[in-house]
Amino acid sequence: MTFDISIIGGGHAGIEAAHIAAQFGLNVSIITIPGIGLGSAPCNPSVGGVGKGQVVRELDALGGLMGILADKSGIQFRTLNDSKGFAVQSTRVQIDKDLYSQRAEELIATIPNITVIREKVLEIKPIDSVFEIITTVRSYRTKKVIMTVGTFLNGKLHTGSEQTIGGRVGCDSSSGLQTLFSEIKTRPYRFKTGTPPRLDKATIDYSKLEEQPSDSTVRNFHCLHDPFTRFSVQASCYLARTNPETMDIIRNNKEKSPIFNGQIKGVGARYCPSIEDKAFRYPDKNVHHVFIEPEGLELDTMYPSGISSSLPKEVQLDYVRSIEGLEEAEIKVYGYAVEYDVIDTTDLKLTLEHVQIPNLYFAGQVNGTSGYEEAAGQGFIAGANAAVSILGLDPLILSRHESYIGVMIEDLTSNTRDEPYRLFTARSENRLFIREDNSLLRMFPYRSQFLLNSAIDSYQRNFIESYEELMEFCDVTMIPEYSPLMEEFSGEGELQKLTRRMSVSEILRQAWLNPINTLETVLTHHGVTLKHDLIRTVAISKKYDGYIKRSDFQFEKLKKMDSMKLNWETVCGSANISFECRQRIARIKPETFGQLKLIEGIRPATLAVIAAKAL
Repeated sequence: MTFDISIIGGGHAGIEAAHIAAQFGLNVSIITIPGIGLGSAPCNPSVGGVGKGQVVRELDALGGLMGILADKSGIQFRTLNDSKGFAVQSTRVQIDKDLYSQRAEELIATIPNITVIREKVLEIKPIDSVFEIITTVRSYRTKKVIMTVGTFLNGKLHTGSEQTIGGRVGCDSSSGLQTLFSEIKTRPYRFKTGTPPRLDKATIDYSKLEEQPSDSTVRNFHCLHDPFTRFSVQASCYLARTNPETMDIIRNNKEKSPIFNGQIKGVGARYCPSIEDKAFRYPDKNVHHVFIEPEGLELDTMYPSGISSSLPKEVQLDYVRSIEGLEEAEIKVYGYAVEYDVIDTTDLKLTLEHVQIPNLYFAGQVNGTSGYEEAAGQGFIAGANAAVSILGLDPLILSRHESYIGVMIEDLTSNTRDEPYRLFTARSENRLFIREDNSLLRMFPYRSQFLLNSAIDSYQRNFIESYEELMEFCDVTMIPEYSPLMEEFSGEGELQKLTRRMSVSEILRQAWLNPINTLETVLTHHGVTLKHDLIRTVAISKKYDGYIKRSDFQFEKLKKMDSMKLNWETVCGSANISFECRQRIARIKPETFGQLKLIEGIRPATLAVIAAKAL
């Protein structure tokens, strides 16, 4: 069997890569280990979160899958940072893990040019201008390979002194990358991730926990879905807390922890620590949040987010039962840590194609990232670029000034990471512009370059046209000072009294007003009915309009400079650059000035020399 593109791995990165590549009419295969459903969620049962919700909406605007699947399997919806500004508010959806994978299987099955092959890959060999993929059953030929193998490369699980081979509990692991590709090197150190024990939901005393119900006012992810229609029964999550007894149990068993006794050599994520890490990193803090989350409507387990562990089983049971509300809890699946191989992402281009091996792409946790959303974003970029490369179209490279996916890709390819990478809003220099509400506006130019004509493309064209019309309406429509609207919009105190004629745009920028509710009121007053998402996008855009205009000039200069192409070999030949900087540049091989700036250890004098030559 011969394919245009073959994706190794059927997780979140894999299905995004396959889905976008198939939209170009190419013949695509997903080759995945038997016994694992497509788009499975082996760890936390949620999609979205701070920075991550923005990624899901960017994916949706680009024509990705994750937003659709999250909506169709979502059992609890929340907005994080809802008390803060719109720029950092993020959607988080609790998913039914089984339903999510089931919906992924159903959706992929409807696409005739995607073939799902459930076989273990043993070796991948470049032969002439194609790759030969050898599995336990047979071999396949393909023009492009996208590796989305997650934590399965040489995966090893740890629970106390128990060690088993696998990428997750109950599953086999994949061969080492050197076995699959003799030419590729992995990093000299492995990465580690962890998961908490799964609790029997019937053994939890919910009366002692703080309930967190689903919020009906949170918008769905997918732009073609009704914003507030739910596809599943909604469920609550619950908040528990550790206490001094909990942390004492963990601290008193330090020598039994694989993280501290030398059994685990891998590096874990700083921003998603295990409960053991928390115990010793914060010795004076004994109270930590534990979010008790349902893994599914029909599943009998709850996921206690915040207490991931690789401690022995008996210690896990002891510290779990020390938490109020969990005194009688039974553990259905014990927590574990998994060590796995990752590649050096500085060997990847911005398209996620390997520098030394053309037509080979990498995406997901094998690139050293953490989180389903980061994996999905990379999978989309790799799949899209593999497809457009075959068709001779321009590559898809998202600017870090316009998307969180662009921030992530540039961060990964510009520096060697010494710990799993996690995306959050603080990584963006332009986060007041890179918001959830304007994802479609930001991604529309990128989606348009594909020259596709699906339902989402028609929707986006209509949305952009309506957006521009409503933005103009806000600028030209004046509200007289004697209008009852002015009295309604006035706040308390003399400084908040609106006593002069003002445009709708100016009213929306008043600090005490909710811009969305205000614009809805104005439109209702004028007898105009529009979709909520359109009103929301325009209202928030107008709210931030003053800041964005003031900073636009600076950002345009930055974007122009950062997107400037570089010939790294020419740069390394300059006698005006220090030997140390030339070494670092030769190692990373930056393609743009923006990438060059991100390289750790590059001196300001080096940047000044290169910028002066460019200008």
